[in-house]
Amino acid sequence: MNIRSLTRGDGVVIGAAVLLFIASFLDLYSVDGISIDAPNAWETLDTGMGVYLGGVIGAALIIVNRILPQPRKVAGLDLGVVGTGFTILAAWILFWALVDTPDSVSAGAGLILGFIAALVLAAGAVAAPLLPALQAALIPAPRPVAPQPYGAQPPGGYGYPGAGAPQPGQPYGGQPQPGAPYGAQPQPGPGQPQAPQPAGDFSPFWFAVPVARPLFAEDGSPAPIAELAPGTWYLAVEQRGPNLVAQTQDGRRGVLQDTSGIQRG
Repeated sequence: MNIRSLTRGDGVVIGAAVLLFIASFLDLYSVDGISIDAPNAWETLDTGMGVYLGGVIGAALIIVNRILPQPRKVAGLDLGVVGTGFTILAAWILFWALVDTPDSVSAGAGLILGFIAALVLAAGAVAAPLLPALQAALIPAPRPVAPQPYGAQPPGGYGYPGAGAPQPGQPYGGQPQPGAPYGAQPQPGPGQPQAPQPAGDFSPFWFAVPVARPLFAEDGSPAPIAELAPGTWYLAVEQRGPNLVAQTQDGRRGVLQDTSGIQRG
């Protein structure tokens, strides 16, 4: 799971779901001038479990589907679509509950706040894939390291292709051979995988993506095999037209079709 794939729209969904859950413990109705022990949503299971918790479950399905490496389906439907349906249904029921308040009582804080939270939740779930402002990353990528003077070694650190990270042309886990001449490529030992050989004048390089992007199989399969996350460096081992063949930290290779805005290391 990759929490860096969450967007601002997902942040709206999470916040509204928390507010909806809090509203379920507040009074649904109130009577002016009379102090009564008004019920909350959990006094009846159809309201608590079916409406309030149903909206929270819908938000959970949306978020889980976002952070999974590959989208999941339920009965042929995308998990995020199912979650969005839950949130819309919760807002619809609470709207009519607010409109159809009995004459002898007034809508309480639980009903009013619950409807507002459910409305924001449904709006965030529907608008997140549509509005560019809500598609920005919720957790920003780490700030890029300042360029080093020529000949200086970049500082080692988390996610940066510096000390301890494999160099272009060197397989993951492989170590340079002692005594190798400057510029020579290290040779893999017995049992170690061969390093990918670039075609033509292409030189492998490190890169990072600005937002989460899928990595597709090299055989052209439409299903992604992994998801590249912002803030992590990946090795580009080959270029195929406008696409890049990238290698992940665990050794998987795939085709990155969207190379716009990538940051070279």
